Amino acid sequence: MSVVFEGYERQYCELSANVSHQCTAASALDGEQKKQKLSDIKAGLDDADALIRKMDLEARSLQPSMKATLLAKLREYKTDLNNVKNEVKRITSANASLTARDELLESGSADMLAVSNDQRGRLLMSTERLNQSTDRIKESKRTMLETEELGVSILQDLHQQRQSLLHAHKTLVEVDDNIDKSKKILTAMSRRMSKNKWIVGSLMIALVLSIILILYFKLTH
Repeated sequence: MSVVFEGYERQYCELSANVSHQCTAASALDGEQKKQKLSDIKAGLDDADALIRKMDLEARSLQPSMKATLLAKLREYKTDLNNVKNEVKRITSANASLTARDELLESGSADMLAVSNDQRGRLLMSTERLNQSTDRIKESKRTMLETEELGVSILQDLHQQRQSLLHAHKTLVEVDDNIDKSKKILTAMSRRMSKNKWIVGSLMIALVLSIILILYFKLTH
């Protein structure tokens, strides 16, 4: 396994355990203490997101066999992080509701009976709109990060394909050179064979002539 990936993984596991512990502690708090704890948790989640992106980039840069294993593990970490985010969101929503209720009680403690149902409805509607705007901002940020990760993944795949094409081109050049060398060797061998045929033919003719001459002299004497 990649040493760099293991380092990021160790940091993430420690950070995830710390954030989970803080979520448990935040559930038992209220007021300013709870707000501060939620602020710390959100900072930890941002750090966890950054580590997830680093692990993803490192995993995609490795060999395919190791890459598949690490990406599968990374999906589990992403699922775990999403569960923690949902828990934080639940705690934050509960805290926002309690804060809105406390502010409403404090502002209307002097004239509680004079507060109309219409005003309370507008306050709740404003709170809901604020929550919706926050969710849209978070969704836009998540989409942007996913787009960035996809872009990095595509660039890495293109780089690997370029390397493969360069290697294939080099191999073809080497094969072409070998073919040229083979053609030259075969041409030289063909020439030698033709030359040898002429030599053998000449020797055979000379031999036949010698035999004829020998027979002629024997028959005439």
